Amino acid sequence: MVLVGLIGLSLFINYIDRGNLATGAKQISADLNLSATRYGSLLAAFYFSYTLLQLPVGALVDRWGAKRVLALGATLWSLSTLLTGFATSFPQLIVLRFCLGLGECVGFTTASKLIAAHVPREKVGLANGIIGFGYMVGPAVGTLLGGVLMAQWGWRPVFIGFGLASLLWLLPWSRIRLRPEHDRDQTPIEAVPLRRILAQRSLWGASLGHFAGNWNWYFILGYLPLYLEKARGFDKVQMAEVASAAYLVNALAALLGGWAMGRAMEKGWSATLVCKLPLASAQVVGLVTMLAMPVLPIKGCLACLFAYEIFLGLSSPPYFMIPQLMAGPCGVARWVGIQNMIGNFPGIIGMVFAGVLIDASSGSYVTAFLVAGLIDVLGLVGWVLILGKVEPVDWGNTGPRAASS
Repeated sequence: MVLVGLIGLSLFINYIDRGNLATGAKQISADLNLSATRYGSLLAAFYFSYTLLQLPVGALVDRWGAKRVLALGATLWSLSTLLTGFATSFPQLIVLRFCLGLGECVGFTTASKLIAAHVPREKVGLANGIIGFGYMVGPAVGTLLGGVLMAQWGWRPVFIGFGLASLLWLLPWSRIRLRPEHDRDQTPIEAVPLRRILAQRSLWGASLGHFAGNWNWYFILGYLPLYLEKARGFDKVQMAEVASAAYLVNALAALLGGWAMGRAMEKGWSATLVCKLPLASAQVVGLVTMLAMPVLPIKGCLACLFAYEIFLGLSSPPYFMIPQLMAGPCGVARWVGIQNMIGNFPGIIGMVFAGVLIDASSGSYVTAFLVAGLIDVLGLVGWVLILGKVEPVDWGNTGPRAASS
């Protein structure tokens, strides 16, 4: 589990670094005179490179190996975070956010490849729970620590310090020794052709569900700090405490969900039920809570926020369990590349669209929450109706090569 722990740590760092902009949004917007639309454009710049490079990253992982690609990505995203602390204009921030997305786009593809190749099937749920805990506790720690530090020192030193700290992960990662990218029977594997993966109906169901789930998740990550400060009157420290607590609950739910799914599969539950039940439940809860949060009093709003975070956390392990279990080591990198590319388009269109809606509503967040909630209907269609049985795909002749080849 050392391998899984380091992968989880990398995604923990990944989400701290991408979330720093939201934590410092009010200060950064004031210093650089950013409107909500411009702020949304900064969020979208990250997701533009992050999303569109998912597919080529899948092919790159099959060619170069997941360990090397993850190390290169971590180096780039750490340096981008560090240099953001020196940015003095909107165009500079756009470029650095683009570079941050370029580095971070490798995270889930490399993680899924390594888990599919090196973790036994019965441990896949727990492994994804650990990784889910890593990337979901990242915003909790980043928002609390970043918010407190920014309140005292300003946003620039925090970006510089976090960027330097992120580079330290490369030290233990360089010491990891992996056997070649092999299947569990130790024979070399051949990547599944892209056209074979694109022909899988379940890929498109998982991608649509991923899209809907991420629309809500990225909206909360990108706009919750601003919403609490501007619409609900929280100061920086109060915002950091509430948002980080919500993200922490999310992360703990992900860890619990991964453990419970692993136990259920060990007891003979079908992977289909284990994966689909929490995913469908999260979309229903997301629909209700997104519609309710902006119109309820503050206590009701926060209750909805925490309910959303709990169900989101419980549903996070299946997002990548599904391709790991269905595609296997020979197809998972490209499957995840496609699914994660489609699933992250909300980062591009959703972040800008939310900013435009907020500006058009004179600072009101009601319409942006409404759109986020309605998107959950698409998630139900994807996870329940389009996604088929969660079972290994028969790739035919593609897969383990003969030892003499």
